[in-house]
Amino acid sequence: MNQQVIRLGIIGLGAMGSEMLGIATGHPEFETVLTADPVRLAPDGVPHTPDAQRVIDHPDIDAVYIASPPSTHAGYAVQAMKAGKAVFCEKPLAIDLDEGAEMVSVAAELGSVNALNFVLSDRAAAVEVGRALRAGEAGTVLGVEVRLLFPEWPRAFQRAAGWVAGREQGGFLREVASHFLFLTDRLLGPLTRSHAQITYGPAAETAADVLLTAADAVPVRVSGQVAAGPESYEWTLYGSRASYRITEWGRLFEGDGSGWREVTLDGPRGDEQTRLTEFARAVRGEQTTLADFSAGLRVQRLIEGFHL
Repeated sequence: MNQQVIRLGIIGLGAMGSEMLGIATGHPEFETVLTADPVRLAPDGVPHTPDAQRVIDHPDIDAVYIASPPSTHAGYAVQAMKAGKAVFCEKPLAIDLDEGAEMVSVAAELGSVNALNFVLSDRAAAVEVGRALRAGEAGTVLGVEVRLLFPEWPRAFQRAAGWVAGREQGGFLREVASHFLFLTDRLLGPLTRSHAQITYGPAAETAADVLLTAADAVPVRVSGQVAAGPESYEWTLYGSRASYRITEWGRLFEGDGSGWREVTLDGPRGDEQTRLTEFARAVRGEQTTLADFSAGLRVQRLIEGFHL
């Protein structure tokens, strides 16, 4: 697909779908042909339907961005790929493991362009850690730690999406921890679960303590809590020469024997705008930093395994 403008359909106009619509509207490589949501309406002037099937079947749409609830991802993505469309999907890949595996299988069988929107796929802080690891600046990797704290769940910007609060599709492991598991998988190789202790409230989890192992027996610990305190997101890679910590989704700190110092990062921070540009590269057949469905399935298997 070498045309200059990619004709895009969007399924789901919640927080992420609405944000991506706004970005696509002003993006020189995309034209938004049709949006779909059974409840929310698109802004004036943007073609809209309550029926997602009309986006999938639309003959003038080249690519579909899926931001509907996770339980619908597989059905829409598989149909879109079979209709010859490229697919950019929100995480998690799916909820049902068989459906996630089907998404990967269909993409491979058809050679479909497929991508999953993990925030840390192109975030400058994560890219810099990857560079440092390849250059040997961390030395031997000794461990990874992920620490999350939420004073409330769901977070304020997600309250309108009722599924986020529920155990079936939501929870902070799927919504947040998955980003950091993806990054660890990308940098250190596939992860294997060793231990998972999950505490549930009336719906989704309220606490999690998970131990995994990466390649070369590197321990990876994930701890999350819904409790009083400032909302915080922290991913730390410990090395024998240098350690690296990402906080607030994009601030990078390098640590040695004298403490932590913030690293100045050049270039774009990495956001929905840059990832949509990366998706355009993928549609054109170029190499991209985006996660594919296979990476999403590895993360999905871990997350759903925690809930068993």
